[in-house]
Amino acid sequence: MDKIKLGIIGVGNMGSGHLRNVAEGKCPKVEVTAVADTNPEKLENARKIQPSVVCFDTAAELLDSGLVDTALIAVPHYGHPVYAMECFKRGIHVMIEKPAGVTARSVREMNEAANRAGVKFAIMFNQRTNPVYRKAHEIVQSGALGQPKRLVWIITNWYRTQAYYDSGSWRATWNGEGGGVLLNQAPHNLDLWQWIFGMPKRVRAFCSVGKYHNVGIEDDVTIYGEYENGATAVFISSTGEAPGTNRLEISGDRGKLVLEDGKLKWWRLETPEREFCFTAKEGFVTPGHAYEEFSADAPEGHPGVLESFAEAILDGGELIADGREGLNSLLISNAAYLSSWTNDWADIANNEELFEEYLGRQRSRETAEKNPSPQNGEENLNERWKVRW
Repeated sequence: MDKIKLGIIGVGNMGSGHLRNVAEGKCPKVEVTAVADTNPEKLENARKIQPSVVCFDTAAELLDSGLVDTALIAVPHYGHPVYAMECFKRGIHVMIEKPAGVTARSVREMNEAANRAGVKFAIMFNQRTNPVYRKAHEIVQSGALGQPKRLVWIITNWYRTQAYYDSGSWRATWNGEGGGVLLNQAPHNLDLWQWIFGMPKRVRAFCSVGKYHNVGIEDDVTIYGEYENGATAVFISSTGEAPGTNRLEISGDRGKLVLEDGKLKWWRLETPEREFCFTAKEGFVTPGHAYEEFSADAPEGHPGVLESFAEAILDGGELIADGREGLNSLLISNAAYLSSWTNDWADIANNEELFEEYLGRQRSRETAEKNPSPQNGEENLNERWKVRW
């Protein structure tokens, strides 16, 4: 077998984009054999992109067709674990769009199911293909930056208008998307935070609901994280600032990294800061340093992640981001929500039940205020993506 046989579940904006990438030859080891969507217009558009693709009205028909050995799931967030579990039951490999799910429990259970089935489970964290982020990961994880001290990320360059939030009744709702900027815009950045700098032990977060828009979810967030070694992290994100910023700064006792405008700047200390602090004879001197700057061509993006997924299945290669990485980013966002709801610190681990309890309260309150569709995650995938097995 020289290609995987991929079925795409959901051919809206993201799903059709993946189909187009494969049709244009950007993923040589991938063949899209089938797609599924409950919207006939979406299926017709898929046929225009790739006339040979077989179209199904439901995911169940696609998964039982015998035409696919892998699936890419690109449906609303609550549907990710629902469809992934059906794939794992059938021994089908899975790639999921971000976020992996809404709750950490659901993603943990997906990982366990994938392990039992002996199949690959990957997350579409395409920002990991960016050479600048990959270089930062290499520097920090190799120890070249020394003992980590602090991460500060201001990521506000995804301004959204009220028209964006009004474009669908499911958008910007606890019952439809499961959250706001943390779950919709920021998952890639939360992933990069933990991939480069590691997982914090606890967070204190402030998730401002409807600060800049008429919405019932957060559109502005500040997270403060603490680490076992005393390091700290500050993460700021918003859809209500223009012009926005995307600046990541990481410091260690051997230097500092700044990532901004597609460049990585590295100040490398000649003497570790802690050593210099207690051996210097003068009070206003600073350690000497070398300076390097890196820039790179455009990242491989979505096609690169999908091609690596195929290589992992066909040749045993490494996944760019496996299902466990999808769990890590959700552990951070779940803890941030919980911290904000309880107005207290939240540990990263062991909060699954408490988070789900508080999320349930948000959904119940929203249901009472708006009287939307039922709360059950499977039934609430909006009208187009109700699950039909």
